[in-house]
Amino acid sequence: MQSRRLIQGASVLVTGGAGFIGSHLVDALIDQGAAEVVVVDNMFLGKRSNLSEAIERGAVLYEQDAEELEALTKIIEHHNIDIVFNLATKALIYSFIDPLDAYMTNVVVMGNLLELQRRGAFNTLCHYSSSEVYGTAYYEPMDEQHPYNATTTYAGGKAAADIMLKTWVNMFDLDAFIIRPFNNYGPRQNWEPPLAGVIPLTVSRIMKGEAPELHGSGKQSRDLIYVSDTVDATIKLFEVMQPGREVNVSAEGTITMEDLIARIAKEMGYEGETVRVDRRKADVDCHNATNAFCKSLIELNIRSIDEGLPQTIAWYKENL
Repeated sequence: MQSRRLIQGASVLVTGGAGFIGSHLVDALIDQGAAEVVVVDNMFLGKRSNLSEAIERGAVLYEQDAEELEALTKIIEHHNIDIVFNLATKALIYSFIDPLDAYMTNVVVMGNLLELQRRGAFNTLCHYSSSEVYGTAYYEPMDEQHPYNATTTYAGGKAAADIMLKTWVNMFDLDAFIIRPFNNYGPRQNWEPPLAGVIPLTVSRIMKGEAPELHGSGKQSRDLIYVSDTVDATIKLFEVMQPGREVNVSAEGTITMEDLIARIAKEMGYEGETVRVDRRKADVDCHNATNAFCKSLIELNIRSIDEGLPQTIAWYKENL
């Protein structure tokens, strides 16, 4: 691998940087000493408030769509971008509302970035994939060799974007790689229906005096990782990932949705009923990953759900 420009002193672009994970990454990039951090976000789920502190510290926000190639090109050229972190996407749940748009957002943004990189517009691309590309676990724990088995158009678009990156790297020797976080939770995750995550939605419902909802049997399991731990891993992995490679980042453990909602209720002192609703079609049954490859590259620090969940609930109590 050719020498990669470090984050410190670099001009960095984060697409989707006003969103849940993206905004935490922006904060970390500033902490790392990036010369400039530029955010492109169409505010589909992003919020300016997620970046309030980052903007005070010098981050630049463009309320622009990364699917618009001309605008993206001008921003990258104007700021002489060295590094791009791609987190531009639309929520999994949105794929049930507009399946084609959810799919194409992943593909179009990736195509724009890869072609810009191929033309020399910037040096390094770090792309965020999703555990959803794997679908339900064929075997446990799931490693990077687990086959893709997308069950939604969101996941299909993510898988297509991953394959695009690998083929562009193979054909044009680009410095681009994939980080695949499993199920993130923590402060700033969207709580507003219909695209809310299960944890903020459950917390919000309980705060409003409404019963939480459980889809289907509730036995669906997820590998939940606290957002700051994902970002910490990203910063460390940036220096060591080989072009074209992909790496899982997870908590290496599962929790069922039934147990998760029960934990939230207990933490919030809620003793009411939980409403059962129909299982969401195409929902993944099980995610349970291994960090073996990730741990071979970096020192990985992952907090337990026992630590991360109370921190998350406390943030929502303060900010909702």
